[in-house]
Amino acid sequence: MVIGSTGSGKSTLAAALAKDLGCPHVELDAFHWEPDWVMAPTDLFRARVAAALAGERWVVDGNYSKARDLIWPRAEMVIWLDLPLPVTLARLWRRTWRRTLGHEALWNGNRERLATQFLSRDSLFVWAPQTHRRHRREWAAALGRPEHAHLRVVRLTSPREVAAWQSASRADEAKGNTHAP
Repeated sequence: MVIGSTGSGKSTLAAALAKDLGCPHVELDAFHWEPDWVMAPTDLFRARVAAALAGERWVVDGNYSKARDLIWPRAEMVIWLDLPLPVTLARLWRRTWRRTLGHEALWNGNRERLATQFLSRDSLFVWAPQTHRRHRREWAAALGRPEHAHLRVVRLTSPREVAAWQSASRADEAKGNTHAP
């Protein structure tokens, strides 16, 4: 399970890990967003997540607390990308420009629009600063609960730490360590 603030690199890391491990990458945003940026009903979202987790191995990315009870009990590890807000905002900036200028299709045909991202209350540039500190507190508290004691927690606080951890994990996997990363 990969968690982190908007723009921290959750999907990028999760996709790479899934590829390295030869297992499915489960991107929660794909189950959450219907066409035209409509949120899926909670029951439908949870059913999609449950179906995606039916397999024995997977790598999930996303922060949806409404599915945490489906994911965390089955996960072995939580990788927390706890990067500084300026880093996530810079990444968010680059990603938004790439997606909008490239007309990149996201989940269910949705596309980011500059007006929505820069001139709207729904902007991720408003959301990220508002939720960054709160998520840090919530995740630290959730990870400290007894029901999550089985989780191996890897908290990475800089892009350099992420790269080093990923490199070390690949080395472990190459050595045949079945518990990698």
